[in-house]
Amino acid sequence: MTHGGTPLADQLADETRRRTVLDEAVLPLPAAPRVFTISNQKGGVGKTTSAVNLAAALARSGARVLVIDLDPQGNASTALGVDHRSDLQSVYEVLVSDLPIADVVQRSTEHENLDCVPATIHLAGAEIELVSLVAREQRLRRALDTHLAGMDEPYDYVFIDCPPSLGLLTINAFVAAREVLIPIQCEYYALEGLSQLLSNIELIERHLNPDLRLSTILLTMYDSRTNLAQQVAQEVRDHFPTQTLDTIIPRSVRVSEAPSYGQSVITYDFTSTGSLSYREAAAEIAWRGAQEPQEESN
Repeated sequence: MTHGGTPLADQLADETRRRTVLDEAVLPLPAAPRVFTISNQKGGVGKTTSAVNLAAALARSGARVLVIDLDPQGNASTALGVDHRSDLQSVYEVLVSDLPIADVVQRSTEHENLDCVPATIHLAGAEIELVSLVAREQRLRRALDTHLAGMDEPYDYVFIDCPPSLGLLTINAFVAAREVLIPIQCEYYALEGLSQLLSNIELIERHLNPDLRLSTILLTMYDSRTNLAQQVAQEVRDHFPTQTLDTIIPRSVRVSEAPSYGQSVITYDFTSTGSLSYREAAAEIAWRGAQEPQEESN
């Protein structure tokens, strides 16, 4: 839609309209906790950025949200303003020593509705230590199920941020989750390795977690000025028409800057295009989830 002005004026008018729609919307809360693992073995596609910003957007909308940081680098913990020094107990002790999640969960500085289970550098050695443990693929699932069952008000959403690999940490995330969210960057090689990831999800669904399904694909790092980005976006939509969100996350300096301040882009610059896009993506995830029970009951 154009408003007879410059492209910039049209963009500002469009963003103002989208913000008004979001500000007036009341997002539905799921009847039961929705547990997502955010995965893509390709690095640098916006996994952690998406986990943090979707969590922050949903928390601001009134949902209770938990982020579990399963990446030894601890970037999600940093972005949520959560302490994850090596001398602190973290998700590592939950996986290896059966420590309850309640003993390690921290409130994020982002919002009172947002908690985080931090990762420390010790997680880097967890892959090796898990190999010899009983039910090694089920350890996060058991800890999370126990934690949710013991809460007076369980979380509405749980986001598990995975490392960019397909080792035991990621398998634990897939077994603990019910839904998979795959961020895909709108660049060359975007779909490379995706078939491998999908076959792994299928294997885990068949052997370890029959409830697991690919529910959501989020297009990230979109540059509308390039034909390539538009082609990649169209290709992803052609392959995954029902899973791909309508919302696309654009390339944004603000989104990249926010973690260095220990914040999501939604707190760092609420009025930015990146913040608006992640809020829209979060709203879309909430509405899609609200529609699913009716679809299943038909």
